Amino acid sequence: MTTANADKQVPVTGEWRDRKRYLWLFGLVAPTAVFTATVGVWLFGRLEWNAVAPLWWWIGPILVYVLLPILDRFFGPDGQNPPDEVMEQLENDKYYRYCTYAYIPFQFASLVFACYLWSAENLSWLGVDGGLGPTSKIGLAITVGVMGGIGINTAHELGHKKDSLERWLSKVTLAQTFYGHFYIEHNRGHHVRVATPEDPASSKFGETFWAFLPRSVWGSLTSSWTLEKARLDRASKRTWTIHNDVLNAWLMSVVLFGVLIALFGPVVIPFLVIQAVYGFSLLETVNYLEHYGLLRQRTPRGRYERAAPEHSWNSDHIVTNIFLYHLQRHSDHHANPTRRYQILRSMDGAPNLPSGYASMISLAYFPPLWRRVMDHRVLDHYDGDITRVNIAPRKRDRVLAQYGAT
Repeated sequence: MTTANADKQVPVTGEWRDRKRYLWLFGLVAPTAVFTATVGVWLFGRLEWNAVAPLWWWIGPILVYVLLPILDRFFGPDGQNPPDEVMEQLENDKYYRYCTYAYIPFQFASLVFACYLWSAENLSWLGVDGGLGPTSKIGLAITVGVMGGIGINTAHELGHKKDSLERWLSKVTLAQTFYGHFYIEHNRGHHVRVATPEDPASSKFGETFWAFLPRSVWGSLTSSWTLEKARLDRASKRTWTIHNDVLNAWLMSVVLFGVLIALFGPVVIPFLVIQAVYGFSLLETVNYLEHYGLLRQRTPRGRYERAAPEHSWNSDHIVTNIFLYHLQRHSDHHANPTRRYQILRSMDGAPNLPSGYASMISLAYFPPLWRRVMDHRVLDHYDGDITRVNIAPRKRDRVLAQYGAT
């Protein structure tokens, strides 16, 4: 027998096994990157390769912008979907959730260690004369930001679950990037309004990433506050209370940053800010590419049609799939938000990106290249009908004229 997605699925014969089962442990590469960089600097110092040793502090962006795209190209698409008969077994296998839980202690250990490295004046044990130089500190901050950005994806996986522990761990994981409101906005905002003009996290045709970034950041923040205030109003509770999930999530960040500043001094403040901003910007880059130009149509009653596989850009490249817990199987995630990552499937009818998310992140930074690669794919997805596309309002007239529509 074969599974439903025959064009992407390998045959299932005998007992099905998840060939990625132990590969999910590679998801811990990001939260341990600071320690890997430290070992690399120490080792290169012993080998007297002092000129290149500081490059190790930039291991985070090197991983995201260089290694993952190369590995995606080399290993290609995944090609394996779990068949129906193993879904329940996979869902209940606690090994998979432990893989996500393990991210969190490594994340915070790395953050604390990075604060030590930013503040230390004597790193002779590392072979560094005095403390780290400015370039190395910034590289380390970006690497910690990569960890925080991928940590938001880990929080995304946990925050969708019904288990109260996992929901709590989701907010804890978001504390590093001061993005705790994502817990509210993503679950109760984005999943309701996805691929509509009203959704701040759905990018529009013709909208550059640099225009999308502030719109999504501010829109998600204000939306989360509105949603949580409405929930508390329905429960006849005050807005300014510890029971406000936006406030208690932000409070976790305040406590975390306050403790780190108290322990290591004000010198760590600029680097904490850099890593937080870079971390949530990395998340927003992924948001940008997940629904670019896609639009749910109105029904005769004036409501939006239900979200379907056709409303999310997907990719099944195996390496980024492993690092992002199948986030690239985004259509299945929107169809089944509580479904655990190990049983998400590639779905027929979903539009596919030309490469993995890691490759597309770099492309998003360069609007002319992005539009050259993606705009015709959006049009092809809608059979050339530009009126069915989610167009940036400021560019609507120009875009319609360009494609011969009114």
